[in-house]
Amino acid sequence: MKSKFFRSLPKLAAVLAAVFCLILTPLRQGEAAAQSASGGAVAGGNLVKLETNLGNIYIELDFDKAPVSSANFKQYVESGFYNGTIFHRVISDFMIQGGGYTPDMQEKGPLRAPIINEADNGLKNVTYSVAMARTGYPHSATVQFFINVKTNKFLDYKAKTTQGWGYAVFGKVVNGQDVVEKIRISPTKSGGLPGETSLPTIPIVIRSAKMVHSVMD
Repeated sequence: MKSKFFRSLPKLAAVLAAVFCLILTPLRQGEAAAQSASGGAVAGGNLVKLETNLGNIYIELDFDKAPVSSANFKQYVESGFYNGTIFHRVISDFMIQGGGYTPDMQEKGPLRAPIINEADNGLKNVTYSVAMARTGYPHSATVQFFINVKTNKFLDYKAKTTQGWGYAVFGKVVNGQDVVEKIRISPTKSGGLPGETSLPTIPIVIRSAKMVHSVMD
C-alpha cells in the first residue's frame, strides 16, 4: 500500500503543478437554435470575435453575472490589445490559454490594474466556458484568459480564501467550438512555462479581436 501511494506521487505532482500554473501564467506587471433564428445575434452587443490562424471563435460575455470581468475583457478587445497575441498554453485535457504573449513569447503590455475575482458569481468552469487567468493571489487577473476544454469543477469557487476563490468565468464560446478543438489537439513543445511542454509547435495567433453583432460578422 505504501509503495503504491508513492508511485502515485509523480502523477499527483503533475496535476498540482498544472493547477498552480493555471494560477495561470502570471504576467509580470438551447444556443444553436436561438442563433439560427436570430442570425447568430447576441443581445446587448456582448459578442467577441477572435480571428485566429485556425479559424474564428465567438465568445459571448456575461455582463449580468460577471460585469467587471466582462467589461475588462471588452476594453482590452476594443483597444486592440489582443491583436497579435497567441494561445501560448495548450493542455489537451484541461484548457487553452492566451492573450498575454506575442509569437516570440514576449509579454505584451501595458496592462491596466488587476480586477476583482468574480468567481463567486455562480458561473462554472464547464466545457467551452471562458475564464480569467491569474496569479496565486485571487484578485490579480489582468488580461490573460483561458477556455475550458472539459468541465473543471476544481477551478470553481468554494470559499473566499486564497485556496478557495477559484477562477472567474465571464463568458462562453457560442460558435467556433471546432476551432477550440483544433487548438486543443495542436502539437506542443517546451519553451513556454518552465517544466511544461504546452507551447504550440506552430504559433496559434489571435490575428484580431473585435466586438461584433452576430456570428455572421
